[in-house]
Amino acid sequence: MTLKNTAKTIIVIVFSFSLYLFFKDYFKTIKTWLDTITHFGLLSYFLTYMIIGSPLFIGTYIINKKRNIWKDLGLSDNIIKPFVYALLFSSPMLLGGFLFFELNKELNIQNVLAGSIVIGFIEELFFRGFLFGQLYKNTNFGFIPAIIFGALVFAAGHLYQSNEFGELIGIFTVTFFGAILFAWLYVEWNFNLWIPIFLHALMNLSWELFNMDETALGGLLPNILRGLTIALAIVFTIVYKRKHNMDLAITKKNLIRN
Repeated sequence: MTLKNTAKTIIVIVFSFSLYLFFKDYFKTIKTWLDTITHFGLLSYFLTYMIIGSPLFIGTYIINKKRNIWKDLGLSDNIIKPFVYALLFSSPMLLGGFLFFELNKELNIQNVLAGSIVIGFIEELFFRGFLFGQLYKNTNFGFIPAIIFGALVFAAGHLYQSNEFGELIGIFTVTFFGAILFAWLYVEWNFNLWIPIFLHALMNLSWELFNMDETALGGLLPNILRGLTIALAIVFTIVYKRKHNMDLAITKKNLIRN
C-alpha cells in the first residue's frame, strides 16, 4: 500500500463521512417528506438513512472502482449462517430478558424494528463496513488505529441518552468497546458484515423487547447478560477458527500496522 493511496483513502473517508454527518442534520426533514410518499414510517426511516448515507457508497466506489460496492462493504455473503451464529451469540441476552425482565408494555412493532434491525444494519454498514473497513483494508493502518476513530465517533453518537456525567462515561465506554467487538468480528469472519449486523440487531432487540434499561449503559444483570453474549461471540469465533485450522486474522503483527 503506497503512501499516496493511503492518503487518498483517508481523504475520501473523512470527506464522505463528514458529508454523511452534514446530511444527517436533515434526517427529520427527509423522513417527513418520504412519509408523504410511502405512508409507511419504517420504510421511510430506512430510505432516509440510505439517502443521507449515499456519500459513503460513493466514497467506497472512489476508493476502489474495481470492486463491487456491496461486496466491498461486506454484504455479498450468505446471510443464513451469520444469522444462526448471531442468534446463538445473543441467546444470553434474549433468554435472560425473557426470564428476568418484564416485557416492554409500550411495544410498537415499527419502533422495535427500527431500533433493532434497521439501526443494527445501518450502524454496522456505515461504521464497520465503511468507516472502519475501508480504512483497515485500504491503508497500512493496523486494527487499533483503524478502529479507534470509528469507535470514538460511534460511541459519541450514543451520548444523547443521558445528561449525567457518570452515566455518560459509562455509555461511552460500553458503546466504544461494542464498536471494537463488532469490528473484530467483522475481520475475523472474513469481512462478512452480516455477523456483526445480526448480533448488533439482536442485542438491540433484547433491549427493545424487555425493560432492561432506558439507556445503553444498563444495570448489573443486563451487563452480566451482555458480557455473556460478548464472551460467547469471542470464544465461539476462536474455537470455530481453530477447529477449521484457520488462523486468527487479528494478531500482534497487525494491531498497529497492517
